[in-house]
Amino acid sequence: MTAVVLIGTMDTKGSEYAWLAERVCARGAEVVTIDVGPFSDAAADVPPDDVAAAAGHDLQRLRDANDRGAAMDAMADGAKATLIRMYEAGDVDGVLAVGGSGGSSVASRAMQALPVGVPKLLVSTMASGDVSPYVGESDVTLMYSVVDVAGINSISEQVFDNAAAAISAMADAHRTRRSRSGSDHLPLVGLSMFGLTTPAVDEARDELVALGYEPLVFHATGAGGRAMEKLAGDGLLAGVLDLTTTELADDLVGGVLSAGPDRLTAAGGAGLPQVVSLGALDMVNFGPRELVPARFDEREFVVHNPTVTLMRTTREENAELGRRIGEKLSGARGSTALVIPQGGLSGIDAEGAPFHDPAANAALFDAVRGALAGSRVDVIEDDRHINDRGFGRDAARRLHALISAQDPNEE
Repeated sequence: MTAVVLIGTMDTKGSEYAWLAERVCARGAEVVTIDVGPFSDAAADVPPDDVAAAAGHDLQRLRDANDRGAAMDAMADGAKATLIRMYEAGDVDGVLAVGGSGGSSVASRAMQALPVGVPKLLVSTMASGDVSPYVGESDVTLMYSVVDVAGINSISEQVFDNAAAAISAMADAHRTRRSRSGSDHLPLVGLSMFGLTTPAVDEARDELVALGYEPLVFHATGAGGRAMEKLAGDGLLAGVLDLTTTELADDLVGGVLSAGPDRLTAAGGAGLPQVVSLGALDMVNFGPRELVPARFDEREFVVHNPTVTLMRTTREENAELGRRIGEKLSGARGSTALVIPQGGLSGIDAEGAPFHDPAANAALFDAVRGALAGSRVDVIEDDRHINDRGFGRDAARRLHALISAQDPNEE
């Protein structure tokens, strides 16, 4: 039977969850309830003391401290651990939660821990504002509750009934997919792309298709890089062709497209084969020119469009980027290659282009070489520009060789 998990603070939303459970069961699914209410005494399949214990906490101590914020944070960790355990046991086909800011925060943290493809539906009062904390890099589906989650009324009944119908259908679809053989799918490869590295990535994508892979292209805008990292960490990718590492520049300098400090770590941590390059590290990204922080006024800019302004990275910044990249790649557990495009890093870093700065690039190249000296990473010196014909194709072939080397069934 299809299994739907309901996660909620049943000390404050008990009647709403009982109503939802009834609706989901009426559509043929089995319901498992996880109560994350630290002061709840409601009947649940996974009660609050078990949730707290899953994260190494004692529920009574959380109650005695009388700090609901700290307690909710602990319960979020417990819900995450509980949900992961249930998923690994094959007991989760979908997850549904309803709540305000507190309940949404707890439930979404647990939902984000599940792999992409597992249905996750959050009905929240917060769904009409900035939803990035609730979605993260996962495929959490948000539904605005319209009214507060405070009883069943003529409005909430319609919204919640739609949610019950939606999670039931999505869970059925997930269970069907899960029953299929994984051999029906081509191996997945993640690629990172920016507008100014498109020729290289397009060429690499075409080559990967010809080699028998299904390429997934991620726009290196912060969210894209984090999404690729999550899929790699979840074990859904056969390898990563990380040609466009520009998000690291935003993380270092303070641009708007940072993917965070963990960018370029998931594939290595998971032991996946990866081929990495230095695409678009000549730039940091900001919004409209008038919103660029005043401390950068003396820097070199290209207004890409009315909402995107690019700033050239300096020698010092490139040297630090090279050091960071080398440090990240040195720790990789899987086969790793770095391709250095000595002819240029992006569509505006070429002879006669506005960001052409050989000295700044040399600082990047020297630093990454130094950081990788003595490591297991294969460093390939390529005289071409990253967008030159053949660069993307050859990078794709290198990744294929790394993947094939670890697969005894590959011819």
